Amino acid sequence: MNVRRSRKLIPVAAVTALGLGALTACGSSAADDKGSDGKLSVVASFYPMQYLAEEIGGDHVDVTNLTQPGQEPHDLEVSAKQRAQLEESDVAVYLKGLQPSVDEAIGQSGIKTKIDAGTLTSLEKHGNEVDGHDHEHAGHTHDEDAADPHIWLDPVKYAEVAEGVGKALEKADPDHAADYKKNTKALVGELDELNTKYEKGLKDATSSGSSTFITTHAAFGYLAERYGLTEEAINGLDPESEPSAARVKELQKTAEHDGVSTVFYETLVSDKTAKTLAGDAHLKTDVLDPIEGITKKSKGDDYIEVMESNLAALQKALDAK
Repeated sequence: MNVRRSRKLIPVAAVTALGLGALTACGSSAADDKGSDGKLSVVASFYPMQYLAEEIGGDHVDVTNLTQPGQEPHDLEVSAKQRAQLEESDVAVYLKGLQPSVDEAIGQSGIKTKIDAGTLTSLEKHGNEVDGHDHEHAGHTHDEDAADPHIWLDPVKYAEVAEGVGKALEKADPDHAADYKKNTKALVGELDELNTKYEKGLKDATSSGSSTFITTHAAFGYLAERYGLTEEAINGLDPESEPSAARVKELQKTAEHDGVSTVFYETLVSDKTAKTLAGDAHLKTDVLDPIEGITKKSKGDDYIEVMESNLAALQKALDAK
């Protein structure tokens, strides 16, 4: 983990206050709810939620991730054992809409504090193409009814979620509220610095006009909008869906017209389609990690490190300094 740095905080109080209305707080005392080790028991739906819980909770929480390393989060089916574990836990941190099985299990559980990350920031609808230069219309949307859940790939939105998670843990465990507040401030500071790195690192890409990148699935819509890029996805929001022949042909034309050099694939799903498109269009391939889980293939040990690796990959592909 990177050494924490003192940075200015991203202004997120308004969004956090809105999101806190969706949290279910503990009805009994924190002391009654904690496990035998005196720590708050937290269940996270997948890695980005685990990272927040661990960074903010620190030594006061025991965090369990429902999604195993290397498992594609969208495909998770909550087991009977995991449902029982939910009933014994104090807090659940999840992102409604990403994992239907998790949404159902948490909704049916008697867990006292349920933190839906999607209520702590604004969600948008993204399709296969997201144009970062068109903030009013959020790009050309093909999946009109699908809210894009990939908020953690935008450091600013992820910081908004972090603020909300911190407030919820303070309420669930008031004895350690000061520590949660301190840890949240430190994490938001790191995310603020990460946002600055992306702004500076991708500035040349947008100014030179070479701002289009192709990905396996539409996970980077929020990131594209934040930094003025255009994401073209082979698939939609579902990483396992098969693209049509028309879509593949369209992407080949886009790559030639916009001077795209690289087709990005990810570590948790097959790279076959990306490499086929790249081969047919004579393009390079590289990894752009949606950070849905950390494995041995990840280019970093945690969220911050992998996001920095993603930045380096984008800079190389977009010829940004």
